[in-house]
Amino acid sequence: MKLTTRAHSEQYSGKVTPVGNSKGFRMDAAFFKAHPEFSGDVRATVLTEGQVLLSANNPISRRLKEDEIDPVMLGFLSFIEKQMTEHPELIEPVDRDQLARIGKLVEGVETDDIIH
Repeated sequence: MKLTTRAHSEQYSGKVTPVGNSKGFRMDAAFFKAHPEFSGDVRATVLTEGQVLLSANNPISRRLKEDEIDPVMLGFLSFIEKQMTEHPELIEPVDRDQLARIGKLVEGVETDDIIH
């Protein structure tokens, strides 16, 4: 079952289940349909107790159209990905005060043309 928390954030439910002599995570088919990049090898990075970052090792990428490529954003996201992978201990959960400050910073910003 897909649980949408925000327009840009998704959550999916799953369960830990026996797989042979091991255990695995069972996710709803909707997760794999929405994110086919997770059909191969994955890496799990424990961020803190009860939280994990799941990354596709060899993601299947859809081909972006020329007008969808933003080299500045691509560079920034690559930097963030590298930092998260190399220093997961620096990742901190967002709190309500931080969300309020972010809300004030973007107050009045139109996003209809930005988020597809």
